[in-house]
Amino acid sequence: MLLEERNGVTTNQRGGRGPVAATVSVIGELLITAGLILALFVVYSLWWTNVLADRHEHKAADKVRQQWARSPADTGPGSLDTKDGIGFLHVPAMGRNYQVLVKKGTSTKVLNEGVAGYYTDPVPAALPTAKTGNFTLAAHRDGHGAKFHNINKIHDGDPIVFESKDTWYVYKVYKILDQTSKYNVAVTDQIPKESGRTKPGRYITLTTCTPVYTSRYRYIVWGELVRTQKVDATRTLPAELR
Repeated sequence: MLLEERNGVTTNQRGGRGPVAATVSVIGELLITAGLILALFVVYSLWWTNVLADRHEHKAADKVRQQWARSPADTGPGSLDTKDGIGFLHVPAMGRNYQVLVKKGTSTKVLNEGVAGYYTDPVPAALPTAKTGNFTLAAHRDGHGAKFHNINKIHDGDPIVFESKDTWYVYKVYKILDQTSKYNVAVTDQIPKESGRTKPGRYITLTTCTPVYTSRYRYIVWGELVRTQKVDATRTLPAELR
């Protein structure tokens, strides 16, 4: 509103604008609002969910280690407790001191806790204690902890170590598939023939979404057990993690 004095009398002048200009203005304001909402959603999805998931995973990991410290040594089937977590995955290629708690299942509920989960369907994973089989794991690549975000930094020959209560299981990466259909369940077969293996062995498979920020395809890393090492009283790291 513009106030103007004419002949000693103050009058109101209203700047008029046509219907097209008014419509454009409203649309512009709506687009700005939508942009802000979208930006907040992105921040929530890619940052805040990571914060929440990391907090949950750290708390759960501490609980598992405390349980290990309180209970006596167990080298039987009970050494892998599937209630709170069965152990920790260590992948040096994905970051210095990288580790993530491994739990049972690959449902959204489990993976959103910021952990890696081992498959129970459609092809159940074999746990590391099994004489033969494929220890198949999944984790988010973005959001909710993004534990496999740097999976593309893994190369042939790199170590992957699984830490249970009483044993270090050391695997060596031998094959990487950087893109396959999300419906390709054969990559988790107990004998992963798609990786080139044709005989029973002790394998590990890491799976996650690709490309980054999408879930269109799957990224696969295969490894094979090369040795085990008993956990000592001070939980001395194997050479591959030093």
